[in-house]
Amino acid sequence: MDPRERFVAAVDLPAAEVPLDVAGLCIAAHAHPGIDIDEWCARLDDLAASCPAADFDTLRVHLFEREGFAGNIDHYDDPENSLLDSVIDRRLGIPITLSVLMISIGRRLGVDVQGVGMPGHFLVGDGVRGDVWCDPFSGGAPLDAAGCRRRFDLVYGGAMPFQPGFLAPTPPRAIVARMLANLERSELANDPVQRAWMCGLHLDIPGIALEERMLLAEQLAATGDVMRAAREFDRLAGEGEGALAERLRTRVRALRAGMN
Repeated sequence: MDPRERFVAAVDLPAAEVPLDVAGLCIAAHAHPGIDIDEWCARLDDLAASCPAADFDTLRVHLFEREGFAGNIDHYDDPENSLLDSVIDRRLGIPITLSVLMISIGRRLGVDVQGVGMPGHFLVGDGVRGDVWCDPFSGGAPLDAAGCRRRFDLVYGGAMPFQPGFLAPTPPRAIVARMLANLERSELANDPVQRAWMCGLHLDIPGIALEERMLLAEQLAATGDVMRAAREFDRLAGEGEGALAERLRTRVRALRAGMN
């Protein structure tokens, strides 16, 4: 099974069963062709096996104090921070990939680690206690609700009011979509070939909103993958209604005319 097929199989599973490690490594395999996804999963197995106890706090200390995983503060925009194999190898990442790492190790240990896609900064929460979080980007620093709010305020500086709902768990497919969205904003996406697979994988995730799929299809067309963009607009037209559906069909006709 090639990385795209494996990615589709992973994100098509029931929400609670979506393996973030496999999905993340399938993304990485598009940027790093030839990597062995199972071999990298085995690296995660080893990290889990060396954790001295199966609980949230021990796992946090194990990964971010003992094993030295950390946020790449000096080179935050490096696309490698968004690729899970590089994060495992370099022990550096951004908030969401370091969170995926902790979620994936927790899953192996039976520790309920929840991803928390707070606007502007990704955290993880203890699924058992429900009122304990940590910040993987900041050395796994433990947080209560007030600490999470302070992290939020550091990002937005009061320009956006904090809402308790920001600390709700983020569904796995939304986490995968956010990983891809980060890559789509990276310098790697300046290469049309790279942007094409990013947008293609993003479109493979079930449940993406129609408006977002329209934007992704336009990005695909801009990369030169006109055939897939036309197919996507055709599907969108079948889901749309009235003037929107007709506008999408017009876009399909224009794209196909350009292929002749």
